[in-house]
Amino acid sequence: MNAQSQFPDEQDANGGFVRQADEFRQWLGTPDADQFPAVAGRYHLYISLACPWASRTLIVRNVKGLKKAISVSVVDPIRDEKGWAFREGPGYGKDPINGFNYLSEAYFATDAAFKGRITVPVLWDKEKAVIVNNSEDDICRMLNDDFGAVAESSINLFPAELEPEHANLAQYIYENVNNGVYRAGFATSQTEYNKAFKALFAALDELELRLSTKRYLFGDQIVEADWRLFCTLVRFDAVYHGHFKCNLRRIVDYPNLHGYLLDLFQHPGIAGTVNFDHIKRHYYFTHDDINPSRIVPLGPALDFTAAHGRDALSHQDS
Repeated sequence: MNAQSQFPDEQDANGGFVRQADEFRQWLGTPDADQFPAVAGRYHLYISLACPWASRTLIVRNVKGLKKAISVSVVDPIRDEKGWAFREGPGYGKDPINGFNYLSEAYFATDAAFKGRITVPVLWDKEKAVIVNNSEDDICRMLNDDFGAVAESSINLFPAELEPEHANLAQYIYENVNNGVYRAGFATSQTEYNKAFKALFAALDELELRLSTKRYLFGDQIVEADWRLFCTLVRFDAVYHGHFKCNLRRIVDYPNLHGYLLDLFQHPGIAGTVNFDHIKRHYYFTHDDINPSRIVPLGPALDFTAAHGRDALSHQDS
């Protein structure tokens, strides 16, 4: 018999973790421009700094220079039985938009019959008072594509000349790395854990090789898939290696992946999106089925300011 999972509704009969689909998938601009025009000041991001999915939307917002155009608030990293909460604390606070006490209130205000798990990120329409979208993939794409008139940066994280290879690599990273660590950590059978563990480290080995000749995944240009990978790598040694039993190797044991991680972390506007207090307290305290003692480890000691040497690979993207 399989053990009870962290999210019972997202566990299959074999003890594997099957992530729920995102519920709200409205789009800014085309094709929903009449309902949700992409204008500055209208939208708000609800995020957790602990969550890699939510952190990626914050990174894209920062990289695109949309801080003035789209407001953000951060939930308490400790998710209790009522879900993500708005409380006062270091790096998080009350909801400044609606005065909600819990993020679930945003979900029920949008759909009173919503039955799924409450997740971050959430892109909220302040004018209509509804959730536009809770898919990090969609939100990142909209932030990149639809705010050109107000974005302070012209960086394009989805360059047309790299599609569909970029989309294929992003999907590979999602399945085997981003969601792979969760499939290992939330597995309730040895068989499902083994499958996720092996796929994860096979993918990391492949990415280590790819990054031996490229500064970033596609050469000199940072694309969305880089930030997608970054959000898992930056949490790996602190959380996934121990808490999720992804312990064949650490990222620091991969010369290219580790240097790549440092390179991205040191990119302007990124360090502030990483909060290890939020990350560790969320995973180790909230997942009490995995860590019943709720003891949050003090380590490991990680230095993200070290020299990375990745600039030597610039223009060597063959």
